[in-house]
This record gives sequence, C-alpha cells and structure tokens, in this order.
Amino acid sequence: MTDTSTQITMFGAEWCRDCRRTKAQLDSLGVNYRYVDLEAEPDAADIAREISGRTNIPVVVYPDATHHVEPSNDDVAAKLRELSLI
Repeated sequence: MTDTSTQITMFGAEWCRDCRRTKAQLDSLGVNYRYVDLEAEPDAADIAREISGRTNIPVVVYPDATHHVEPSNDDVAAKLRELSLI
C-alpha cells in the first residue's frame, strides 16, 4: 500500500507536451508519484478541475495538499526540494 502522505499525484495526458515533460522530470528524479491518465480515466478530469479550478494540465498535487498547474521544471524541482523529496 502506498503512503499517501508522501504521495504526489499528477493528472495528465499523453497528447499534452507539458504533461510529458513533467512526467519525464519526475521519472528522471526518481520521485514516487501516481500518474492519472486523463485519456484512460476521463472522469478524473473533474477531480483535477476541482483541485486547480482550471482545465489546464498537468495538475501536480503534492503531499502538503498544494498543487501546480502547468508547472515549469524549476517550479517542480523547487517544490520537491521544499518537501525534501529530492
């Protein structure tokens, strides 16, 4: 069972360039995260929209309940450092 207190969740889709970039960044950093594929789980788009208040992706939700929408690699790295995840 995954410990959700340290779990990052990323909502994204393969057709989205920013999603592919953020996913590749998390993979390259070896960060444990849950990827929610909005193409495979279209209902999850409603969840992502409720979290972010927007329809843009990716939506990256951090263990401290904060989130980024369409974050830059620098934004993600800074947040991961703040949370001591990298």
